Amino acid sequence: MPRAASRRGARLVLVTLALLAAPPARAVQPGEVLADPKLEARARDISAGLRCLVCQNQSIDDSDAPLARDLRLIVRERLRQGDDDTAVVEYVVRRYGEFVLLRPVVAWHTALLWLTPPLALLLGGFALWRAARRRRPPAPAALSPAEEAAVADLIRRP
Repeated sequence: MPRAASRRGARLVLVTLALLAAPPARAVQPGEVLADPKLEARARDISAGLRCLVCQNQSIDDSDAPLARDLRLIVRERLRQGDDDTAVVEYVVRRYGEFVLLRPVVAWHTALLWLTPPLALLLGGFALWRAARRRRPPAPAALSPAEEAAVADLIRRP
């Protein structure tokens, strides 16, 4: 029985390693792939930074939504026309807004987006500090002369 268990354990480890080594599934269809490998690599890099407007938490490369497919085709078409990577991203942003970017730009109009997490951490830390200060037990009061005499009397008793 121990051999069977060790074999099952080894199989489980191998399957886990195989799953971890597998590349992520992409929604890019074979008909969308550009013939030029350099252009296709650029298209994949650009697509990795663009949000699927339907799924919202996936890049357009990872999404099967029809709008994501349209965006992938737009990216590839703009690259075929000779646009550089920045021009392609700017074109898509002009058309769909900054929400299409998976990583928002750092600008004045996005300051609240960027400053909220550190502010929340600071406020949370301050609240914890205040709560810890409030929970400290008060310092014990000094004994009155009558209490000191009573304690001394108790100590002297056999």
